[in-house]
Order: sequence, then C-alpha cells, then structure tokens
Amino acid sequence: MKLNIEGLLVYFPYDYIYPEQYSYMLELKRTLDAKGHGVLEMPSGTGKTISLLSLIVAYQREYPLEVTKLIYCSRTVPEIEKVVEELRKLMEFYSKETGEKNNILALALSSRKNLCVHPEVSSLRFGKEVDGKCHSLTASYIRAQRHSNPSLPSCRFYEEFDAMGKQVPLPAGVYNLDDLKDFGRRKGWCPYYLARYSILHANIIVYSYHYLLDPKIADLVSKELSKKSVVVFDEAHNIDNVCIDSMSVNITRRTLDRSQANVETLQNTILKIKETDAAKLKEEYRRLVEGLKEANVARETDIYMSNPVLPDEILQEAVPGSIRTAEHFVGFMKRFLEYLKARLRIHHVVQESAPQFLKDIFEKVCIDRKPLRFCAERLRSLLRTLEIADIADFSAITLISNFATLVSTYSKGFTIIIEPFEDRTPTIANPVLHFSCMDPSIAIKPVFERFQSVIITSGTLSPLDIYPRILDFRPVTVASFTMTLARTCLCPLVVGRGNDQVAMTSKFETREDFAVIRNYGNLLLEISAIVPDGIVAFFTSYTYMENIVASWYEQGILENVQRNKLIFIETPDAAETSMALEKYQEACENGRGAILLSVARGKVSEGIDFGECCLVPVA
Repeated sequence: MKLNIEGLLVYFPYDYIYPEQYSYMLELKRTLDAKGHGVLEMPSGTGKTISLLSLIVAYQREYPLEVTKLIYCSRTVPEIEKVVEELRKLMEFYSKETGEKNNILALALSSRKNLCVHPEVSSLRFGKEVDGKCHSLTASYIRAQRHSNPSLPSCRFYEEFDAMGKQVPLPAGVYNLDDLKDFGRRKGWCPYYLARYSILHANIIVYSYHYLLDPKIADLVSKELSKKSVVVFDEAHNIDNVCIDSMSVNITRRTLDRSQANVETLQNTILKIKETDAAKLKEEYRRLVEGLKEANVARETDIYMSNPVLPDEILQEAVPGSIRTAEHFVGFMKRFLEYLKARLRIHHVVQESAPQFLKDIFEKVCIDRKPLRFCAERLRSLLRTLEIADIADFSAITLISNFATLVSTYSKGFTIIIEPFEDRTPTIANPVLHFSCMDPSIAIKPVFERFQSVIITSGTLSPLDIYPRILDFRPVTVASFTMTLARTCLCPLVVGRGNDQVAMTSKFETREDFAVIRNYGNLLLEISAIVPDGIVAFFTSYTYMENIVASWYEQGILENVQRNKLIFIETPDAAETSMALEKYQEACENGRGAILLSVARGKVSEGIDFGECCLVPVA
C-alpha cells in the first residue's frame, strides 16, 4: 500500500491500515518537520512499530540530508528482533514496488553475550563473564604481549576483523543478531565489533535503551552518532525507571568486602610493577598531570569502563595530587572503603542528601570532594596501566568508584538511604546503602539536547503530560490515539471467586491467604486441561510469583498441572528468560502445550506477540 502523508509518499507493507495508524504517522511527520520531540500513545497491537518504520524510512529517503539516521531503542532482545523483522518486511516491499535494490544498512546491536561467536567465550553463562573474557583476549596491551609470547590465547575473530573488517564496510541490508553472527562466522570476523564499527555508517540502528541512557555505555557506543538522527524510545512507559536505574547504585557489605580484596590485588600488582617496570607508572603519572583525556587515550577494546558522568571540561583537568600516584590512589580508596564500612554499621534507617554525605566524609576521614569526583576515571587509568586482563573480577571496586564520582558530581536530584536490612530478608542484618537517583531527566537530558528529534511512544503513556514534566523537555507534538476497531477474537473474562466461593484477589492483605493461593492454582489447573496450546500467567511481582509457586508445589498443584502442560518461569535473568520463552514457543508448536509464568511489566509482558494463546493475568 502507498500512502500520501501531507505530501510524503509512504510505502506501507500491508494491504490494510487502521485509521489510528494513519493519524499516528501524520503526527509523527509533523514532529519530524518541526525538528522537535514528540510523545505519542497508541494501544498495543495496532501496529506502532511498522507505522514508525514506514514513515521514518520514507522521510529518510525523501530528505536524506535532514534525517541521516534512525536510532530505534527497545527494551528487550525479543522486541529488538521483532523490530528488525518488521523492517525487513518493509524493505522487501520497497524492493518489490520500486524494483530498486535495497541500499539501506540496518542492524541490531546487543551485548557481547548475544553476539559473540568465540566457542569458549560464548559458552559462558553471564554477560559480565563474557565481557571480562573478551577483554582478556582483545585488549591492546594483551595483544602487544602476544608479539613476544605467541603462546598467549587470542580471539581469531577479533584479529581477523581488525586486519580486514574495517576496510570492507558491511554490505547494505537488514541484519538481526543471528544475521550478524552468521556473517561473522562466514568471514571469520567478530560480529560484536563489526556491529559496533558499522553503526557509524548505518542508516538504521536497533538497540537497547541502555546504549543511549546509561552514560557508562553511551559514551562507548553512541557518542559518534550524528545530531541529525531521529531517536525512538518504544514501549517507553517505563523510561523514567530506566533513567533512574542507570544513575543509581546499591552497595552492600559483600560489595565492600570484594572491593577491599580488589584493592589488595591492585596494591600487590603495583609493587610487582615497581620492581619490574617502574617507568610504566611514571609515564601514567605524567599523563595524569596532562589531564584525564590524555591519560585515557585507548584503543576500542580497552574502553571497557567508561566514566558515569564527568563532563568534558573536567576531563581536561589534571588529576588531584592526592590520587595521582598509584600508591596514593590505592590508599585513598582504602580510606573511602573503611568509611563506607563504618556507615553500614547501623541499626536504623538513615536518609541524607549528597552534600550532607560529603560534609560527613570530610569531617570523619578528611576526604575532599574533588578527588572523589575523579575516582572512576583514575581507576580506569590504573587498570589500563597495570594491564589487568580479567576486568570482571574488579566489578566491585568499579561500582564503588562510580558511586564516588556520582555522589561528588551531583548535589541535587539524588538521595542516600542506608538501611540495616534488605527487603528480601527483613529479619537478618544485611545493611545496604542506596544511592538513588530521584530525577530521571538527568540521564535523558543529553539525548534531548543532542539529537534532532526524540519520539517517546507506547501503548500506555496516559496521562500524557506527565512525561514531559518528569523528563524535563518540551514536546512539539503530544497525541493519544484510541482503538476504534472491535476485537471480536478476544474474550475478556473476570473470575471473581473460586469453586469454594472465596474471593480471588491479589490485594496485599490477602496475598498470603492459603485459600486464595489454592483457588488461583485450581483455576490454572482447570484451564490447562482445556486450552490446547499455550497459557501465559502474569503475576504482580517476582517475589509474589516465587511465593505462590512455592505454595503450589507444597499443595501438589504444580504436579497436577504438569500432567497437562510443561511449565516455564520468567526470572530476572535475561538469558534464562529468553531460554524459557524459546522453549515455551517450541512446546506450543509441537503440540505438547506449555504454561509460562511471568511478571506484569516484566520482560515477557512487553512487545512479544503470543499467537493462539490464552492469557491469564494473576493481578
């Protein structure tokens, strides 16, 4: 289908279009024409993704100098894959209608965990382990050591990419994560670094929110992207939480214990280097006097721990003398850790602002604000100088240094809460320090300032005026579109009581009620015997789901349900959830049938289509 949207020819790869989709594209075009930001709401299932892609791709083709790049941000890997498939369908429609060969480069970007093809590294379970192992094979100083000692392990995929891949651009086309991995295997190139390198000249990039909103990641991946880009945040009703989480830090006693072990390791490594290669430390000292920008000139593989917040003018400054030498910096971190340990020895909740915290630390241990501000960059420089291979081991001290930099940089928008107990174990003393960001606009402000147009869109944004207020921006368009089409294929039912006439509710007061939990289980059991393929049950939280599943197990309900269908459970771990989702779909396709227990507003609940499914919200 071809559409005329205020003079713009838009190719739409379906035979029919909802009135809402047309109106949505109209508002989207006005936003792009005004070179401003927009907030657009349209119900789930009405084709937001294809409407966005159709309009913006048409705009790119018509005005290539006005919009050079589309940056499409989604929350989870399945959502990213879904966007890429819609885009592939659109580009195939363009080729069919125009007869022209596709000359647009579009690709998905994800973590090393999802793109690595190295047999040993890709088999590791956790993302941090994959990142650490990758760094230990590809860091420039590790590769330099290999010249004198060829027996050191290497990554042949990165070596091949470094030798050949940068000279040959990625051919035009639409690449999802599997396409990139297949291309990498065929060429013998690293798909992760190929994707990182290719986003600079790609027309369309699809990746996670964190690549723009988390400053530690954005500085590595997104800092070269053009101002004439359109940024889309899809499923953005949780965007304020993502902004807050990216700037918040939680510190426990275990974090401090691991940090102290990290500091001891650094101290021992410094002593060894002083004996064998003292010139290396002197050279680092000279660079730090010149300023942090000079100290951190590094190759792409070394930039593994970017600073969370420091502005450019700070990076030009010389590092304070009190933390300039490696020994002084390690001593400084020891004092800081001892202070934090003392603060965690509490028996009541404490709340204070960042300036109050800085005042207290100065009075107690004479630590000034300025050296704290440079902690993250100073640690980064030291790890490079000491040529630490396995950076995953130093995640605890990295977290502490990021906290030091954040608490000393921001005087407003943050609060510090120290609790003697964790939420999960309110009877066991396990103190935790929460450095909580209270202002989501801090993380997203650079995005609004830097890019021409930013579109915030989702199915559930109402009330619409709240997002411009909490994210502190002025949209040129704010619009909400209702669903006019009757969905006769849906049958919404409300089950208010169980077979024993006990009210079924997940209200907090009745959550632990044995009869309510039993009735939910019996409802699931009865439905599982009738529904042929899939059931997806949504709970209000992970904790609530764990408690109910444990209770069902004790009552023997789970055993009975498993006679009818396989059971898969969503967890906070992204890899486990992706595996559960994949196996759930497999069980539905082969006729066995399955039940997926998941969390409302979790990973499974957003942006994933469940065809031929019976959805059972437990909320």
